[in-house]
Amino acid sequence: MKSKKRAILWSVLGVSLVGIAVAAAAQGIGAQQTAPSRSDDQNWLAVAPGLIEPQSGQIKILSGAIGPISKVLVHTNDKVLAGQLLVSLDDQEALAQVESSRDQVSMRKRQRNDQAAGKAADRRKAEDAVADAEVAVVAARDAFDDAAIAMYGGHGSTADLMKARTALTNAESALSDKRSALRKLENQSGTPLPTENEGQLNVARSGLWSAEVGLEKLKIRAPIAGTVLQVNARIGELASPSSPDPLVVLGDLSSLRVRAELDERDIGEVKIGQQVVVRADAFPGRDFHGKVASIAPIVQAGRINSPNSRNLTDFDVTQVQIDLTDPGPLLVGMKVDVYFERPAPAKPAASKPAAPKPTADAAPAKKPAQPETALAKPAQPATAVK
Repeated sequence: MKSKKRAILWSVLGVSLVGIAVAAAAQGIGAQQTAPSRSDDQNWLAVAPGLIEPQSGQIKILSGAIGPISKVLVHTNDKVLAGQLLVSLDDQEALAQVESSRDQVSMRKRQRNDQAAGKAADRRKAEDAVADAEVAVVAARDAFDDAAIAMYGGHGSTADLMKARTALTNAESALSDKRSALRKLENQSGTPLPTENEGQLNVARSGLWSAEVGLEKLKIRAPIAGTVLQVNARIGELASPSSPDPLVVLGDLSSLRVRAELDERDIGEVKIGQQVVVRADAFPGRDFHGKVASIAPIVQAGRINSPNSRNLTDFDVTQVQIDLTDPGPLLVGMKVDVYFERPAPAKPAASKPAAPKPTADAAPAKKPAQPETALAKPAQPATAVK
């Protein structure tokens, strides 16, 4: 009898535990599928998951050529200038091609100089000026790279890097001016055509510049001034334009924004300039304010899940950019929730006070007397009596 009661008791206990486990699992699934909401008194227009990112977005930099990585010059959180060298690929073959092209240019130039310029003297000077300007640009770029390497190696300063960057900008501007002057001279009617030696020199110079461009493709530079957010490049690895991971990720952290994914059913309710509140689980009880800067004109599948949810929304979304007033401690890549505020109701127009109605005891107001005017009747014509 006791064993039977004990069996019944264990059966009841087992069923209860199973029920509790099922209820807990259902509650967990519901928590994953529902968007988070913080209890407050305000009635929000819509809530959307978002991601903190730089104002420029996350710029993922890949290699434009295939080759082994020979140098990685930056680290995470480094500040870089536009055009600054970040990663360098093996360039031995490209350097040999440049040296060969330079020798070819030197030989062709001696052959040209052995021939009198004649009426082409001005054109020759303009061509030589362009070639010299191209050499100056290459030298200034190399000096800029050397200054960056020295600064990160502890042997240079930011002032030296800025000075080298200014010199490179000036050299590039001078090259543009020299090329414009040459084109203008070539378009003049009196300019003679190049001779055979002059033409061969021009071809050799074009080959040299092409070799310099090929060498430059092995140098990965920063497209904008910003902060290094991530470095995936490793010395010895093979870089490729089709690599799934970028070599370096950059961003302009001077200002941050939120990229929110708004449910397509709420698109009609949100307008540009609308105020929002941003909340992050990392800072409970703290609100960050901003406003809607732009709304994407396309609806697509969601890619951002809410901080408290593991599943993406089943509805298509549109991206909404939020400009933050003060991001404070928010970090790039942090997941947040964006609460869109309802616009304040419009105030009713002020109405004019109604005129007081006359009471029964009040005597009706008399109309002002009109001045009497004498109307003269027209005289009747006299009739003759026969």
